[in-house]
Amino acid sequence: MLDRYVIETLMPDLVGHDRRASAFLVYMVILAAATEGRVALSHAQMAERTGLSRRSVQTAVTLLRRRQLIEVSRRGATDISEYRPLSPWRRRGAW
Repeated sequence: MLDRYVIETLMPDLVGHDRRASAFLVYMVILAAATEGRVALSHAQMAERTGLSRRSVQTAVTLLRRRQLIEVSRRGATDISEYRPLSPWRRRGAW
């Protein structure tokens, strides 16, 4: 189930305030695909799922990491990154 915070607060913040609709789309793809808490996706796969360019996906991932909305890990230098969507608003007790 989608947390209300994602639609009511995060979407207007990323799309309206930061003017980064691409970051919201990438976050939604990661959130939807991370059924086990994590998901391995390449930038090309995320670009295909969102309709964005790979460069736009890279920029979005950088913003999401900086905003602490995703955690990114990689087992080896050539492996596909694994993403874990974070919900920092839950830690603060907002919902």
